[in-house]
Amino acid sequence: MSSLTLPALFVSHGSPMIALEPGAAGAFLARLGPAINATFGRPRAIVALSAHTLTREPVLLAAPRHEAIHDFGGFDPRLYEMRYDADGAPALAERVAALLRQCDIAMHRVEQGGLDHGIWTPLRYAYPGADVPILPLGWSPRDSPARLFALGEALAPLATEGILVLGTGSMTHNLRRVAQAGFHVQSIRPEIPESAAFRAWFMDRAAARDWEALFDYRARAPHAADMHPTDEHLLPWFIAAGAGGREATPVRLHDSVTHGVLGMDAYAFGTGAADLAPELIEP
Repeated sequence: MSSLTLPALFVSHGSPMIALEPGAAGAFLARLGPAINATFGRPRAIVALSAHTLTREPVLLAAPRHEAIHDFGGFDPRLYEMRYDADGAPALAERVAALLRQCDIAMHRVEQGGLDHGIWTPLRYAYPGADVPILPLGWSPRDSPARLFALGEALAPLATEGILVLGTGSMTHNLRRVAQAGFHVQSIRPEIPESAAFRAWFMDRAAARDWEALFDYRARAPHAADMHPTDEHLLPWFIAAGAGGREATPVRLHDSVTHGVLGMDAYAFGTGAADLAPELIEP
């Protein structure tokens, strides 16, 4: 192993259909788990922050066992038959709660469990054996990017403890535009200029570690409101970035688009970001 410091990650899951139509992003996720294992060793557990587990204040789902939640409607019936049953991480919940308290972040713990599709659809590719315990952490979409970055900073010590901090969402996410192409068949439409401009701006500002611009992305990024009419699918990026820290340069590991408008980018954060297997970084 070249490093003991796991990077924090943000991956795009797009829509639930990724579970049936993996495309380039699904192929990347299938390589991601083995690359993490080879570079750092299998994570002891995953703290998962999804665009679909939303709460008023941080909530730890500390159940000893989780099952896939089918929190969507109107999709291919085969999706509702898919399962992803994984161990929870009640002991880790105590550690995470302590880290949040040290940073004066109000939090709650519940013994309920369940993995929304933002968690289980990417993990079915990255860890198909469901053999890594998972601790979902609900968060508030009303918090600013800067405040969510601070939430991530509170989780930063986990990187040296073998715990993977994983944010999941979508780099661009305007479902009205996706509906024009149809949810049920993965579109091969070329990427629209608005999506390309937004993703390029984000990558450029991330490479410059221009955190102030990124925190103010809705005012500064091109087509921000169009690409994210509501921004819960992008906000996990800031939590993962905070877990990596201000001084480390984010690394974009994957770059693809579905339906011409759903950006499926993946990023790694922290001092371990550059240690991920080189084959994950695509030109």
